[in-house]
Amino acid sequence: MYKSILLAIDLEDETSWEHSGPVAINLAKTFGAELHLMTVVPDFGATIVANFFPAEYESKVLDEANARLHAWVNAHVPDEVQVQHIVGHGRAYEEILRIAGDISCDLIVLGARHSDNDKYPLGPNSAQVVRHADQSVLVVRDVD
Repeated sequence: MYKSILLAIDLEDETSWEHSGPVAINLAKTFGAELHLMTVVPDFGATIVANFFPAEYESKVLDEANARLHAWVNAHVPDEVQVQHIVGHGRAYEEILRIAGDISCDLIVLGARHSDNDKYPLGPNSAQVVRHADQSVLVVRDVD
């Protein structure tokens, strides 16, 4: 059913993948699909902010995110699952939608977290992806 699955995670927030990660991995194994695992490094948003950082800062952050993404895969994804590592740079929802289109994935998998203080179970990035994606989106809720 699925040939290409995009799993977007936040490496800084375990709740973004603790439930959605196993679901996406199991779907990839079940269907023999390629798993595209992505994380997004935010940009500075304004040029004036970027001027306060060394010129090589962003490239170092992107390299570090890539290394951490590879480590995450080594720790969580079985060898039989074909994985592509993707580090986006910019606004999370824009990068997820862009990459989903670029790789022509069949399914986007996102985690939804809900705390007692949250009124809404979807954050703004997940909501934007659900609203604007051309692909099916599976939102895996934290049901603990």
